Amino acid sequence: MPPIPLHRATLSNGLRVLLVPDPSTPVVGVAVHVDVGFRSEPEGRTGFAHLFEHLMFQGSESLEKLAHFRVVQGSGGIFNGSTHQDYTDYFEVLPTAALERALFLEADRLRAPRLTEENLRNQVDVVKEEIRLNVLNRPYGGFPWILLPPVLYDTFPNAHNGYGDFSELEQASLDDAAAFFDTYYAPGNAQLTVLGDIDVDATMALIEKHFGDIPARPTPDRPSFAEPAPGAERRQAVPDAHAPLPALALGYRIPDPSTQLDDYLGHALLASVLANGEAARLQRRLVHDDGLVTDISASCGLMGSLDARDPDTFTITAVHPGSVDPDKVLLAVDEELDRLAANGPAADELARQSARWAAAQHHEDDRVMYRMLGLGARELLYGRAEIALELPQRLAAVTPQQVQAAAASLRSAGRAVLLVEPGGAADEQGEQE
Repeated sequence: MPPIPLHRATLSNGLRVLLVPDPSTPVVGVAVHVDVGFRSEPEGRTGFAHLFEHLMFQGSESLEKLAHFRVVQGSGGIFNGSTHQDYTDYFEVLPTAALERALFLEADRLRAPRLTEENLRNQVDVVKEEIRLNVLNRPYGGFPWILLPPVLYDTFPNAHNGYGDFSELEQASLDDAAAFFDTYYAPGNAQLTVLGDIDVDATMALIEKHFGDIPARPTPDRPSFAEPAPGAERRQAVPDAHAPLPALALGYRIPDPSTQLDDYLGHALLASVLANGEAARLQRRLVHDDGLVTDISASCGLMGSLDARDPDTFTITAVHPGSVDPDKVLLAVDEELDRLAANGPAADELARQSARWAAAQHHEDDRVMYRMLGLGARELLYGRAEIALELPQRLAAVTPQQVQAAAASLRSAGRAVLLVEPGGAADEQGEQE
């Protein structure tokens, strides 16, 4: 494929703009990435970043509630938003002729969302119901992204539940929402990405028209969330009344992708060598040969690869029969990591996993939404959207020695072990409800 040109600009109010013209794309995608995720929310307001994402869909300065939905869907488009560790995104994909409509919609709510007591109370209830559905009343709810961090990390930003505590969500006030918006939704704290069959100059003119008059506000300092890695194993057991089988999750710290990208990618391919596909080492050993687990997976990044700043988490998760001692599973995992740390993967084994990665990346990039969101997130997090375009080539260049070093680093550092015990008492938060 020919290189995709990236065009950058910054408006006078601080809004950063990334334009990605692609004549082969018959639609246009518009995304706003805001530099605030659940690691930035204040103590006593767990879940607030996600709650605020919901509030941003409840109308704006010029549009009543649900008007955003009707305009996008009436134009033949799709839309959504999501909250991550270090950012919140909002996006639409529409026919190219509807580009200005999408820019108006995003600018209007970035300028002034409709923050009312009615909207706040309604969305608190919506978020609570989402937590019930996805966490409290689901087997393995919150496993491992909610349950593992407080075992591996010590500080509030890294360890707390980003979905939110019911009592803290209920105590959220309109003043809290207004202060959160004023602090984090300043235009200088946001990244606008437009991808599709666009003319760069004409698109910039439309962006200036709709976003340029949003008043500039101070941009919050972005704190470091760094904390020391654990020096030893930490272990915690949690009950799950809905889980049919026991489960476990291992958490390790991984390199900072903004300063150690090659080392990070070594860990990404280590995860694939361990668990991606039936021939992967943990799949073959623990599922097929020893029958210790019914399911196993590994991933580099708590919520996806290259989706957060430092610190982030390498995870291995497994579900196993109740008759299997979890320490037998841990021992088998450690033995496979030790083998990789001693000898590394075979060249053909690594090439197979690199090819799987590249195929998955190209398949994902076929969808405008994922390509746009990947570029926008990497631009916001690391200042280089190009990382998203370089991934297949950079992964193909990872050597067996880099994967070997990644395995050795996991075995030489502390880790978190989370044990999920089925049939236990209901979650305390659920009991309160």
